[in-house]
Amino acid sequence: MHKPTVSRTGAEHEATARHESTARDGEGVRGPGPLIVTEDVALLDDLLRLCAAAGVEPEVHHRVPERRASWTDPPLVLVGEDVAARCRGSVRRPGVVLVGRAPDDPEVWRLAVELGADSVLRLPGAESRLVERIADAAEGGGRTALTVGVVGGRGGAGASTLACGLALAAARSGRRTLLVDGDPLGGGLDVLLGAEREEGRRWSDFTASKGRLAGGALAESLPAARGVRVLSWGREPTGSVPPDAVRAVLAAARRGGGVVVVDLPRAVDEAGAEVLAQLDLGLLVVPGELRAVAAAHRIAGTLSLGVRDLRAVVRGPYAAGLDERWVADALRLPLAGELPYDPVIVTGQDEGTPPGADPRGPLGRFCAAFWEQALPSGGAA
Repeated sequence: MHKPTVSRTGAEHEATARHESTARDGEGVRGPGPLIVTEDVALLDDLLRLCAAAGVEPEVHHRVPERRASWTDPPLVLVGEDVAARCRGSVRRPGVVLVGRAPDDPEVWRLAVELGADSVLRLPGAESRLVERIADAAEGGGRTALTVGVVGGRGGAGASTLACGLALAAARSGRRTLLVDGDPLGGGLDVLLGAEREEGRRWSDFTASKGRLAGGALAESLPAARGVRVLSWGREPTGSVPPDAVRAVLAAARRGGGVVVVDLPRAVDEAGAEVLAQLDLGLLVVPGELRAVAAAHRIAGTLSLGVRDLRAVVRGPYAAGLDERWVADALRLPLAGELPYDPVIVTGQDEGTPPGADPRGPLGRFCAAFWEQALPSGGAA
């Protein structure tokens, strides 16, 4: 194995800083590293150094491996532009990156197309991006979790209840599930889930986080209950979490696939905007009453600036003349569904039963049906 020559100059400072930041947050050496194909010794030194910064051990070949699995099995293949022409005709596979140093050259892009590469990266300018790509591939970064945010149209609308029910239903279906408490002024989703006494990290433990966190290490560090990992606020007063930390934590939560459910605050600050930017779907929970619709209309206007897909979940009982379709039309939002009124939820919480814990109850059935539509193939949104 050719050994890297590690220096601390130029663009490498940022790559090394990212690696040291993730190591402090519990990330060790990841899974299988990439395959490197090049005969350029200087380029190989750079690629080995960047793999070390990402915390992975690569396999190195000077040409396309004769053994088919050596080409198809690695999570990522880094092909030097010096051997790209000789790699033409190899088995097509995702996750091939053409790497070089020369200025943009139409011939290189033609080779990338013939090779089936999904990107062309130039060093040293793209070093940080390449470290991210290597680390994501080793951690299974191609499988991004479907991320759903839930917010109430008014106080007491039932957003936290729905968020908890959705997380429990996703976990029952066998999916990797993270429940994130995005409302620092709420009662704590760990309490709602019955995990307030479980050991694990809370938001206060991530205030200094930045750069790239490991998704697996993040999940393992959080309290767990009923198959759900939950990131909540502690009981002690906590200052605001910086936007950079929120971005890093949410990005890590999404890595590795599965489902992430976020209970959103109704007021969006700078940190909240980071959460909205990573949502695939937003659910606005609206009780069937005129004042709730008026309040939800203002919130929908704010959320629509940051959420790509915002839908209404309408909850009964209804005021005279209203139904779920009328409420959704008044808000000019697609209707995600009608959340049935279930008085048993309140008594269940008093007894320590999380909302949606009963898959046969109204909330449990609603959440199971939601995931069947949102994830029809068991994985893709």
